[in-house]
Amino acid sequence: MSEECNHDCASCSSDCADRQAPAKEAPHELSQIGKVIGVVSGKGGVGKSLVTSMLAVAMRREGYRTAVLDADITGPSIPKAFGIKNRAFATEAGIFPVETSTGIEIMSVNLLLENDTDPVIWRGPIIGGTVKQFWTDVIWGDVDYMFVDMPPGTGDVPLTVFQSIPVDGIIVVASPQELVGMIVEKAVKMADMMNVPVLALVENMSYFECPNCGKRHYIFGESHIDDIAKKHNINTVCQLPVDPAVASLVDNGRVEDLDTERLSAIVELLKERQSMKIAVTYDNGDVFQHFGHTETFKIYEVSETGEVISASVENTNGSGHGALAGFLQNFGVDCLICGGIGQGAKDALAEAGIMVFGGVSGNADEAVKAFVSGSLKFDPNVRCSHHDNGEHQCAHHDGEHNCGGHDGEHHCGHHA
Repeated sequence: MSEECNHDCASCSSDCADRQAPAKEAPHELSQIGKVIGVVSGKGGVGKSLVTSMLAVAMRREGYRTAVLDADITGPSIPKAFGIKNRAFATEAGIFPVETSTGIEIMSVNLLLENDTDPVIWRGPIIGGTVKQFWTDVIWGDVDYMFVDMPPGTGDVPLTVFQSIPVDGIIVVASPQELVGMIVEKAVKMADMMNVPVLALVENMSYFECPNCGKRHYIFGESHIDDIAKKHNINTVCQLPVDPAVASLVDNGRVEDLDTERLSAIVELLKERQSMKIAVTYDNGDVFQHFGHTETFKIYEVSETGEVISASVENTNGSGHGALAGFLQNFGVDCLICGGIGQGAKDALAEAGIMVFGGVSGNADEAVKAFVSGSLKFDPNVRCSHHDNGEHQCAHHDGEHNCGGHDGEHHCGHHA
């Protein structure tokens, strides 16, 4: 901790030992949101909103229920791309998003303004609060994939999104210029500090393809996307050309008519990333033995093949007993591995749809490995104590995780 520290961890991105992770916000009680994907850029004008819109359109064409949360409060462009003229409306229950012609749900500050050309002249805290409200107060309903269109840079709003919303991963958008390599690195490092995986890198305006001869011209300089991706261990990359037809369709509110084939690699990646989230009561690397007094959980995202995609340690910030069920539900947790746990807490977790495997001790990472391999020993009747009877019969088979819950089948992924 530095001498200048003001102890306000919510407004700080430093990775110090005294850092207390802020609690994630819960979505509206009438919303069920699966995967949350942030679309970010290190600088403005690189086509981040275009990529956000195209991904929402592409996943909608695959049959998924998709939504776009426009977090670019001072520069919203999502409604224009979709040709939305209607205004969002609110009731006592909450705010309702506007649906596009193909059923994509949209929420943007421009849908709340009297005139969409009115400037938003707000200070950072108000902008951050508005983004939170788009998550907590909007009645999204059932959404498989939500795409969050971030403002450019690594400032207050991206920090608010990463800290307040359970983002499953980000997609970084860049242009070909040399300078952008450094700017991309800033965005990637911020995601790493926030424990959010970088899923893909999109290079927009990568080249221009001559309509007469078909030759590619790299008018903004030769591409360095593969070098940048390799440097940051990003396995999925896409390149979008300079195309006047794309600009024309977007300007006319017809982004849903675009060909999204060039983003197919990201679409396939998102479809493959059907996963489950496992929370472990956590204390210095081991399974903590008193659920109701747990100060930190380690939350693992595990693929259908049993690979740990990501893991992060989350502080409960004083939550205890019954409130912990809601805390874990906010992170999209599917099952809990713990030591001792009382019946009241087990009932609260069951109501939240979270399966419990109690009576477990030892190293947390090893417990998760045992869980995915089907060899975790647990006590199904644990009551604030643990015993070594009972064995977790569990393995991934064709996208199903047989845990004995939900009629013996637990489907990995939120809306697989």
